[in-house]
Amino acid sequence: MDLDQLRTFDRIVREQSFTRAAAHLNITQATASMRMRALEGLLGVTLFRRGRTVTLTDQGMTFLPFARRIIGTAQEGREALRRVERGRIAVASLRSLVTPLVTEPLLRFQAKYPGVDVVVNEGRQSQIVAMLHEREVEMGILCWPNIDPLVVDLVPLLVMRERVPLVVSPEIAAQLSAEPSIEEVLALVPRVISLRWWQAEPETAAALVRLAQTSVELPTGPARRLATKGQGLGFFVHSAIAEDVAAGRLVEIAPVNFAPLHRDTAMVVRSTSALERPMLADFVAEIAAECAEVGMIVENRLGSL
Repeated sequence: MDLDQLRTFDRIVREQSFTRAAAHLNITQATASMRMRALEGLLGVTLFRRGRTVTLTDQGMTFLPFARRIIGTAQEGREALRRVERGRIAVASLRSLVTPLVTEPLLRFQAKYPGVDVVVNEGRQSQIVAMLHEREVEMGILCWPNIDPLVVDLVPLLVMRERVPLVVSPEIAAQLSAEPSIEEVLALVPRVISLRWWQAEPETAAALVRLAQTSVELPTGPARRLATKGQGLGFFVHSAIAEDVAAGRLVEIAPVNFAPLHRDTAMVVRSTSALERPMLADFVAEIAAECAEVGMIVENRLGSL
């Protein structure tokens, strides 16, 4: 059994004719017939009822999805090999950091490597760790330090510290005193928006939820909308709300009895040998430059590798 036989079988089914199938495949009708006799002999069944219209036997109908599955798998394998020949890199990032850290570097990278395939996966911390563990991706951007027990041998290439300010709508901010307490804030906005920015929630963030009358846990998009409408307050990673703050849709506040928060994230690999691939090293360098714009670099090993 070979792919030519299976492709011929599939085309005959589609065309319902040996003649039309042979023309489509650019082979003779005799070659198409020979391939089908060989395939039927190998399988020990009759695949077609031959006549003015060619139809499948019950055995042919049973075999058809398996033949198409083999053809599809072979095609996928061929495409994968072509991607390797062109070049391919795969990375994963926390959802909240894909836009601020990956988008612009990707545009610059593609301008430099127009023929290289790039796969950017997004997910939660555990999903990124799993992708690194299964070697589905070569580099990950996740919270640091990693406390997931699945993978403990991750190597941080760069660690970025980002502010996580408490934000409210401008209407709420206008009603606050110059140095508000958290109790004053919660009297105006009783609902706290909880976002899972950390692996382990800081005590300050947990205390805010305990003090509030109600809380809601939401993804970033709906959470931002709730905050801009004055229906909640919460700790947002700065890169997630920078545009809203700049546009005046949200206002950062600093209650006198609540310590400021930050989040550390890192670009990590399973082994620094991954950077021996120039393409990956260049993409990492582009993302590192973006990290310096978004937050404060607290550790950088890229220069020593």
